[in-house]
Amino acid sequence: MAENFKAIIYPVRDLEKAKSLFTTLLGTAPDQDAPYYVGWSIDGQNIGLNPNGFDQGMTGPIPYVDVDDIKARFDALVEAGATVLQEPTDVGGGAQIATVKDADGNTIGLRGARGA
Repeated sequence: MAENFKAIIYPVRDLEKAKSLFTTLLGTAPDQDAPYYVGWSIDGQNIGLNPNGFDQGMTGPIPYVDVDDIKARFDALVEAGATVLQEPTDVGGGAQIATVKDADGNTIGLRGARGA
C-alpha cells in the first residue's frame, strides 16, 4: 500500500547556496547535513537537496511516495508501462529509493525500507 508523497527531493548545483535558501524558506536548520544530501523533516514532510541530482539525470524536483514493498510496487509500475530510471537502490539507514517515468514523461519516486 502507498501512504502518500512524503518526500520531495530537489537537484541542486550549489549545495551551500541551496541550503541557505531552503533554511530561510523553511525557517529551521536542516535535520540532515552531509556533502551528498541535506534534508529537513517538517510535519512529516521530507524536503531534500541532492547535489548529485543533475548528474543522476534529475531535471527538477521529484516527489517520492512511501510504499510498504518497494520491489513489488516498482515491478508493478514497470509492468503497467512505466520506464525504469533507477532500480531500487540502498541509500543508507535501511532505506531504498527507486524512480520510474510515466507515459507522459513525469518522474515518480518510490521510497521504502530494505527487505520490505
